[in-house]
Amino acid sequence: MTKQVLILPGDGIGPEITAEAVKVLNALNASDGLDIEMTEDLVGGAAYDAHGLPLSDETMAKAQAADAILLGAVGGYKWESLDISVRPEKGLLRLRSEMKLFANLRPAFLYPQLADASTLKPEVVAGLDILIVRELTGGIYFGQPRGIRVLDNGERQGFNTYVYSESEIRRIAHVAFKAAMKRDKKLTSVDKANVLEVTELWREVVDLVAVEYPEVEVKHMYVDNAAMQLILNPKQFDVMVTGNMFGDILSDEASMLTGSIGMLASASLDENNKGMYEPSHGSAPDIAGKDLANPLATILSAAMMLRYTLGREELAVKIENAVSKVLDQGLRTGDIYSEGMTKVGCREMGDAVVAAL
Repeated sequence: MTKQVLILPGDGIGPEITAEAVKVLNALNASDGLDIEMTEDLVGGAAYDAHGLPLSDETMAKAQAADAILLGAVGGYKWESLDISVRPEKGLLRLRSEMKLFANLRPAFLYPQLADASTLKPEVVAGLDILIVRELTGGIYFGQPRGIRVLDNGERQGFNTYVYSESEIRRIAHVAFKAAMKRDKKLTSVDKANVLEVTELWREVVDLVAVEYPEVEVKHMYVDNAAMQLILNPKQFDVMVTGNMFGDILSDEASMLTGSIGMLASASLDENNKGMYEPSHGSAPDIAGKDLANPLATILSAAMMLRYTLGREELAVKIENAVSKVLDQGLRTGDIYSEGMTKVGCREMGDAVVAAL
């Protein structure tokens, strides 16, 4: 049965990088019987320019009806002066919230060919393979009440609410433990339980869930120490699980261990493994339209889509092997370029991956 995939290119470099991932998926449609049908729509600033909203109800309905979503990136300088209620990022948050995409998987995997591209010493990062499991629909990003108010003395005050329920913590913990069971059976839960009651509860619930996975070695780590340890000794980690805000920060930090955030894919899944797939980087408006962006994170996100939602593990591996072959050939976009390699643009990198398939 043909699967329906909604492509949401978004803003900045989003249209460029998603176009290369679509090339790869079209190639698999033709050669390997992937059997997907792709349609395209607007999100973020592009949607605001067209509809006055960062995500229209019509596009939201298409997302709900699709089997999977491949998204580029949202946001940019052009829309920063808009009211916060209609900024491009609100479209992304609506997709996550209304589709109940609570589990964000962000692998930080260092291709051996890129050991020199990391800002850390090769011996520190060589062999790096971390999976960060981030809770995506709760925490301070969604907590209520929130806003900016005027105090009695006339001073303005911004406020946000950091809240997690036991069921939300238990749900994401199960995702992380199941992932750990398929890997090295090591899980690090990241919190700030010495200061924040929310994460004191987080730690307690993770320990309760851990009883159901006796084979998994569990450690707890405060977020400030985790940030330091990712730089000091990143290979101590296998699976990390944490809340929305901490996961947002730590996954970007981990991406730079791999040489570039342009290499970091992600999956956002609901309880049935329906997902939205996107690179972890932003819209990079400074290089948009210049054929400079690295499409590999988006292509690797498409591979995650095949693995987690569409059930085509063999084709996911085929894409990942093709990316490795391209790196073996010495092809590099500017963000991962080093002396002696061949610098290519976004389109040429996508073409090379298709050829390597």
